[in-house]
Amino acid sequence: MTSTPQPHLSIPPLRLAIASYNTAKMFARAAARAVPKTPSMVARRGFQTTRSQMSSPYHYPEGPYTNIPFNPKSKFFGVGFWTYSFVGFFAPFGIAAWQTYKPKV
Repeated sequence: MTSTPQPHLSIPPLRLAIASYNTAKMFARAAARAVPKTPSMVARRGFQTTRSQMSSPYHYPEGPYTNIPFNPKSKFFGVGFWTYSFVGFFAPFGIAAWQTYKPKV
């Protein structure tokens, strides 16, 4: 039996040159990103904000206690909080007991 010659599986020189060029370019970009910024660039960072315009239809109140749907500074907050917590914690146990002891039909 004669064996058929296998095709040559090497990369053409031009393709190898392009691949190595792209790899070098990729490493150069990664190295440029890894270099820390110079002190002059860091010193110029401007942390400035503009005053919010309250007349804007898209502005919402900001700050503590503005992103929750209740007022924790109210004198009834404690009663409501503990009632909500008690019901939320013990409701599953009450439902399980009800299902366990309800009359069988």
